[in-house]
Amino acid sequence: MADDQEKTEEPTDKKIEDARKEGNVPKSQDASGVITLFVAILAVLMLFPFMANHVIILFQYYFSLIGTPLDKLFMIDIAIVTFQHLLLIILPLAIAVAVAGVVAALGQFGFLFTVDAIQPKFSKIDPIKGTKNLFSMKKLIEGVKITFKSFTTLGVGFFFFFHFIKELPTVALYSLPDQLDWLVDKMIIIAFVMLFVIFVFAIIDVIIVRKQYFDGLKMSKQEIKDEMKNMEGDPMIKAKIKQKQMEMSRQRMMSEVPNADVIITNPTHYAVALKYDETKAAPVVIAKGMDHVAQNIKKIARENNVHIIQNPPLARSLYNEVELEKPIPEALFEAVAEVLAYVYKMNKK
Repeated sequence: MADDQEKTEEPTDKKIEDARKEGNVPKSQDASGVITLFVAILAVLMLFPFMANHVIILFQYYFSLIGTPLDKLFMIDIAIVTFQHLLLIILPLAIAVAVAGVVAALGQFGFLFTVDAIQPKFSKIDPIKGTKNLFSMKKLIEGVKITFKSFTTLGVGFFFFFHFIKELPTVALYSLPDQLDWLVDKMIIIAFVMLFVIFVFAIIDVIIVRKQYFDGLKMSKQEIKDEMKNMEGDPMIKAKIKQKQMEMSRQRMMSEVPNADVIITNPTHYAVALKYDETKAAPVVIAKGMDHVAQNIKKIARENNVHIIQNPPLARSLYNEVELEKPIPEALFEAVAEVLAYVYKMNKK
């Protein structure tokens, strides 16, 4: 009994789907952060000339206003111009970061739309529970992890920074534009080195988060049994299972058509495939169908050179009276024997 209650089994597809509907998905904040940060740095590097140009235009506008008397309409005009240029500076970067955040989320758990996670729940604002969560062991471990990652990243960045400082006596002899170029190059190197360290931590975090997520969804054997019982009682699930079984049965039936001795049709609505084994008492119906299924049976028969005989009364009788993989009744022996004799004569058997 104890074994049935231990959560040792991997979560079922339904369990995972139910968790997704509640907004419970494996999401690594580190992975989202590193992708967003990487896109932000690239966006700044690519958009820097555009952003710098608008900053210069804005300052030129301010300098052109020196000596101009201030009034209410003039202040409104300054605010409008300032807002327009700041919007042009910030908006492209904000869009790039927002798109990166969406891509990072989609990459981790795919598209998900649910309102369960944002529905108001009084348990979320319980001060006692909130205090326990604030000072829990999980929060302590998270704090230690964040501190370790921060100091490691800053330490690697400082190592490169200290190494570059040694070049300052030589850089001091450069011209001002060359000094600025050197400074920009070193800043880019430090930024991407630190980004790489964060990326490594993000990969580790993704692995840990996904393991913790699926471990948290593990089920006991009893839970799996209960879930199966509930699913079997669901009419929609039953219908899907029945449909799947019918599809599998039809595929298996169609695979037997090339082995038939003859296909008897009416000729448009019915098709019945017969196979005769001399070791058995009577021919067996190995495939049958109406309309679309009948057309598929005849198509497969033509592709495999199986004879197709038109005999409407016999086709209808075989379809209505004989189940799949069952021998024909004695009442149809004579009619089927005539068909098989004709087929064997055509095959020179």
